[in-house]
Amino acid sequence: MKHKRTIPNRPYRIADQIQRDVAGLIRELKDPRVGMVTIHAVEVTPDYAHAKIFFSVLVGDPAECEAGLNEAAGFLRNGLFKRLQIHTVPTLHFVFDRTTEHAAELGLLIAKANATRAKD
Repeated sequence: MKHKRTIPNRPYRIADQIQRDVAGLIRELKDPRVGMVTIHAVEVTPDYAHAKIFFSVLVGDPAECEAGLNEAAGFLRNGLFKRLQIHTVPTLHFVFDRTTEHAAELGLLIAKANATRAKD
């Protein structure tokens, strides 16, 4: 019985490559809804069929940006076909990442709490 030679950390390396390549491809998009996007993370399913791409937006409406990115997912996937050296290029799914937003809100709350404590 032949066993498949596995490459260590391959899913992470693929996700990392997708993150870099998609970031570059997004800059080529002409959609006005897609502003300054930062890709935070990519999760790839074990069979490489799907990739969930977590992003944040510096300027613009996150929901509209998410819609624009998901509409462009086919175009972005085609761009990945040319760049990735893998058999199956995953279907891309964009998800707005609220982590940065939550961090900013928590920062404000902590600053308010500290300011209130300083007054007392």
